[in-house]
Amino acid sequence: MAFAIKAEIADPRANTFVFTAQKTMYGGKHIAKGDTVFLFASENEGGQGLVARGLVTSTEAILRKPGIARQTPRVSLAIERTALAKRPLGRSELKRLNDWNDGQPGTELNFKFYRQATNKVVGISDGAAAFLNDFF
Repeated sequence: MAFAIKAEIADPRANTFVFTAQKTMYGGKHIAKGDTVFLFASENEGGQGLVARGLVTSTEAILRKPGIARQTPRVSLAIERTALAKRPLGRSELKRLNDWNDGQPGTELNFKFYRQATNKVVGISDGAAAFLNDFF
């Protein structure tokens, strides 16, 4: 399974990325060392969408806080960049893909990242990973 992360990325051209206590959704909590991850610079933080692809070099699940009933699982991770995106892909390109049941990889990404615009790590389908690979 491949993953994608939408987060604040200060330097999209960095060789390594470290993310601390990131929210996980849609299977994102299963991310592990060696997994492929697509990095999206969050438009909420001034980014432009898809910027890089990389390999996870380490992960650490964040323990839940006691006494809080509903908590989104969080994970800290380090990623080594393997490629830079050659074409843009972000909110503006995915916005029109909003038929949530059409099975298209772009619609899957729009749903997982932009229906609820918080930053997060998500699991993506093989079709979405293949779609994203076309941007490198």
